[in-house]
Amino acid sequence: MSATTTSETTTTETTPPSRVEQAVLAMPMAQTLGLRFRHLGAGESEIELPVSDGLTFRPGQLQATAVYAVADFAAVSAAGTTLPLGWINATVDTSLKLVAPAVGEVLVARGRVVSVSRLLTVCAADVYAVADGVETLCATMIATARNVDPRRAAAPSAA
Repeated sequence: MSATTTSETTTTETTPPSRVEQAVLAMPMAQTLGLRFRHLGAGESEIELPVSDGLTFRPGQLQATAVYAVADFAAVSAAGTTLPLGWINATVDTSLKLVAPAVGEVLVARGRVVSVSRLLTVCAADVYAVADGVETLCATMIATARNVDPRRAAAPSAA
């Protein structure tokens, strides 16, 4: 396991990428979209979304919701690989910029970590539409994930 250093704490064991992938692919939304991981490593991810008619708003062009979803999954999955073992994360803020139509056979989203602290991780993703083997950048996202220790989240609060 690798070490993760944050501005507030140091841990020696991070969440294995395989555990992050397993958690993501167990989500009904990820299953509905047909997401597939191409790569998941420390602070980075690559997720594929196959284009289907049910995700388009006109023939061949994906609706922005699908683009947003794959960007969010890629960015926050990358962030998940930096968490202390046993922690989870959730998206709390995003900004998606659409820069070209999402036209192709598949979307590929490449996520990366920008900054890690104990409670928040800033992450990003670029989404490419792949048509006839050619990638075209169609969207870019910046996101913030809230890092949660489930043991603390489940503890009763003092009144």
